[in-house]
Amino acid sequence: MKAELPYQLLADAVLLAHFGVALFVVAGLVLVIVGNLLAWRWVNGLWFRVAHLAAVVVVVGESWIGLTCPVTTLESWLRMQGGAAPYRQTFVEYWVQRLLFYEAPPWVFASAYTLFGLLVVLAWWYFPPRLGKPRNGNGT
Repeated sequence: MKAELPYQLLADAVLLAHFGVALFVVAGLVLVIVGNLLAWRWVNGLWFRVAHLAAVVVVVGESWIGLTCPVTTLESWLRMQGGAAPYRQTFVEYWVQRLLFYEAPPWVFASAYTLFGLLVVLAWWYFPPRLGKPRNGNGT
C-alpha cells in the first residue's frame, strides 16, 4: 500500500493541475472581456494573452484530431502504477472530475471547443493584446 501512495498523490496533483489549466482556459476569456469592460490593462498583457491563446489552441487541436489529452493519459498511468483502475474515486478525484469531465460524443466537445476558440479569436480582434507594462503602478 505504501508504494502505491506516491502514485495516487501524483495522480491527484496532475488532476488538480489539469483542473487549473481548464479553469485558466475558461476564466481567461472571461477575464479578457470583463477586464476590458472594467479597464483592467493587465488582461491585455501579451504574456497573458499568448499563454491563454496557446492553451486554447492545444485544446481545440486535440479535439479536432481526436487526441486524448496527454495530461489525462498521464493521470491514468499514474493511477494504474499506484495499483488503481484509472479514475478510481478518491476525494479529490471525485469532486474535480465531477467539475471537469462530462460524457458526450466527441463531436460535441470538438464543436464546443471550436466555438470557444472562435470567441477567443474574436476577443483578440476586439480587445487586442498590448506590449509593455501598464503606465501606472497599480496594474490598471
